[in-house]
Amino acid sequence: MPPRHSLLTALLLAASPLALPVASHAQPVRGLYVGAGVGFNWMTDSDISFTGRGTSAANASGTASFDRGFSGFVGVASVGYAFANGLRAEAELNFRQNDVNQISGLGFPGRSGFSGGAVFSWGVMANVLYDLHLGWPVVPYVGAGIGVVSQNWDNVRQSSRANPADFYHIVGTEAALAYQGILGLAYPLQALPGLSLTAEYRLFGAAQESRDAVRYFASGDPRVPGSAETDNLHHSLLFGVRYAFGAARSAPAATPAAAPAPARSFLVFFDWDRAELTERARQVVAEAASSAQRGGVTRIEVAGHADRSGTPQYNQRLSERRAQAVAAELERRGIPRSAMTIQAFGETRPLVPTADGAREPQNRRVEIVLR
Repeated sequence: MPPRHSLLTALLLAASPLALPVASHAQPVRGLYVGAGVGFNWMTDSDISFTGRGTSAANASGTASFDRGFSGFVGVASVGYAFANGLRAEAELNFRQNDVNQISGLGFPGRSGFSGGAVFSWGVMANVLYDLHLGWPVVPYVGAGIGVVSQNWDNVRQSSRANPADFYHIVGTEAALAYQGILGLAYPLQALPGLSLTAEYRLFGAAQESRDAVRYFASGDPRVPGSAETDNLHHSLLFGVRYAFGAARSAPAATPAAAPAPARSFLVFFDWDRAELTERARQVVAEAASSAQRGGVTRIEVAGHADRSGTPQYNQRLSERRAQAVAAELERRGIPRSAMTIQAFGETRPLVPTADGAREPQNRRVEIVLR
C-alpha cells in the first residue's frame, strides 16, 4: 500500500466512532492552533489549448481527464489564531497530486491516442473561517481562502497509438492566483483538551495557466514548440487533526470557602440618664472581651443608644458617652481601640419603639458586635 494511503487509513480508523469518547458539548477554540490533514483529491477535466510558435499548423484543442476514484492525494498543514467571536484566521500550505487518465482531442481522433503523466500542485493560502457553535458535540465551520498555487504538469503527453513518435508533450511549472471554499466539522476530544478531529470538503481552484508544450510530428517538421493553456479546479475530501494551545484544562474542584462565623452580639444596659457601667454591665463587657480574645474576630463594633425621654440632641450626646464608657472598659480588658469601631445613634434606633418622651430601659443600651 502506498505511504499516502497508509496515512489515510490510519486517520480514518482513528476517526471511527468506536475510537472516540463521547463529547457532551464542544468548547470554543481559543488562541493559537495548528492543524494538518490528508485525503482524496479529484481534479476536474482541464481544457487544453495548444498554440504553436511561428505556425498554426499544430494548433489544436483537447481535454485532459484524470484518474477517478481515490487515487488522487491532498495534504494540508496550517497554523492559525481563533478569536473569541468564532472567527479564525490561518495560513496554510497544501499539496495535491493527480495522474492523467486520458487526453482527448489535440488532433487525434476519438480515443486513438495514448496519454500519460501527472499533475502536482503546491499552494500557499490565507484562510478566514467561522465556527458555528450550536451546542452540538461537533462544531460545523465554513471558510474561504485566497493565495498562490504552483502547478507542475509532469511529462504529460498525448501520442498516436499508430505512431508513438507523433505526440504532444506538456511540461513545466507555473504559478497562479488560487482560491478555495471550505466546509468542515470538528470533533473535540474531551479526554485530550485542545485536540480535535476534523473532516472537510474543499473546492480549490486557480486562474488558467499557460505552460510550455511541444508538438512532435512523425514526419515533416519534427518539432513545433508552443504553449498550452490549462485549467486547475479540484474537489478535496480531507481528514485531519487540530490542536489549540489555549484550550482550557479541567480545573481541580474548588475547595468550598469556609462560611464566615456568625456575628456575636452583647447588650450592655444603663440606668436612666446615666452613662456609668453597672456591675452587670461590666460582666457583659468582660464576656464580650473574652469572646473576642478567643480568636476569629476581625472587627468589633460598639454602638451607643438612648431612649426618647430627652431631646434628640441630649440623647445623641448621652449615647456617645455610653459608647465611650463601654469602649474604655473593653480597652481595660485588653482590646485595643484600633480594633473597635465606635458609633452613637441617640434615639434613632430604638430596640422597642415608644412615644416621644417615654422612658424605656431596653433602649438605654450599648450594642457590642463581634464580626
